[in-house]
Amino acid sequence: MPVRMPPLLMILALLFAPISLAAANQERISAADIRSDIIGKRIYLAAPLGGEFPLNYRTSGVVDGSGEALGLGRFVKPNDTGKWWIRGDRLCQQFSTWYKGAPMCFELYRTGDKTLKWIRDNGQTGTARIGGEI
Repeated sequence: MPVRMPPLLMILALLFAPISLAAANQERISAADIRSDIIGKRIYLAAPLGGEFPLNYRTSGVVDGSGEALGLGRFVKPNDTGKWWIRGDRLCQQFSTWYKGAPMCFELYRTGDKTLKWIRDNGQTGTARIGGEI
């Protein structure tokens, strides 16, 4: 005799199944992966209104970026330099002037061969793609 699921449970299972499958497809990136896959590369952050924002994670511990291609010079200093470090399995950074020089850390999740999802320590999220060597 087949087991019947109550309608409410069936609806909840269908609603949450895509979330579970999406989470299962995202692999958390470890400190070792950050060193091998991120450091020494240009990472392109997806901008909310389109375009990409490049950040260079240099092997020297320096991170720099430019928002000139997105026209950010009208709103903020378009270029900035700071430092990066790894804490646990999170990539952390602190710029000289961007974000008022406040340090921040990110959990990174692999969503594809060269794509990432990031979650900042304040809960903000976004996507990025891994570019070439710098």
